[in-house]
Amino acid sequence: MNKSQVGIIIPAYNEGKAIGAVLKILKDNGYENVLVIDDGSSDNTYQVARKAGVNAVRHGLNRGLGGALGTGLKLAVDMKWPIMVTFDADGQHDVNDIERVCVPILQKKADVVIGSRMKDSKGMPWHRKIMNFLGNLATYILFGIWCSDTQSGLRAFSLDSAKRIQIKTNRMEVSSEIIREIHVRGLKMVEVPIKAIYTDYSLSKGQSLYTGIKTFLKLLLHRLMH
Repeated sequence: MNKSQVGIIIPAYNEGKAIGAVLKILKDNGYENVLVIDDGSSDNTYQVARKAGVNAVRHGLNRGLGGALGTGLKLAVDMKWPIMVTFDADGQHDVNDIERVCVPILQKKADVVIGSRMKDSKGMPWHRKIMNFLGNLATYILFGIWCSDTQSGLRAFSLDSAKRIQIKTNRMEVSSEIIREIHVRGLKMVEVPIKAIYTDYSLSKGQSLYTGIKTFLKLLLHRLMH
């Protein structure tokens, strides 16, 4: 795989403790096209990204995951990267899985690829499995589309699909909105198994039950309005 064709989009909010190591791993593995969206962090996330020598932009205010991904995809489209990969800033993704999510696009077998942690969920804490299942169920109930890991942060988009997907939500509901957009735009989606690296730090960044309920209600409102 020609890694110069791949752009990595990293949404980040107060990830100063972890993002430096993530950026080093990416660069050490040959990924030079990296874009960090600092979503109004109050720590040194932006400074760490700039010091690492990657592209970095900063929201003046915290808009949420959807806002960061929306900005990232728009900028990546402007850069005309043939493949765009979203990658979490907390160190939970394995850099080797980037190629895994890109291959179906390179082989013209998919427009969008979702890296599913649920294909092999060994080692995933039980409460994470429950939250993931509820997110999948909510997406299915509201939009009629089943995906084994709607909340995955590791995804790959072809340039054409990224142009067509429209992100309108700002917060955590964006993960389900992306699945809906794939369906509405008639894009071909493939899921591939990925590994998740669980640490106390990455686990502390997950959704709480309260956040999950809020996300579901926002998705419900979004569905009623469209």
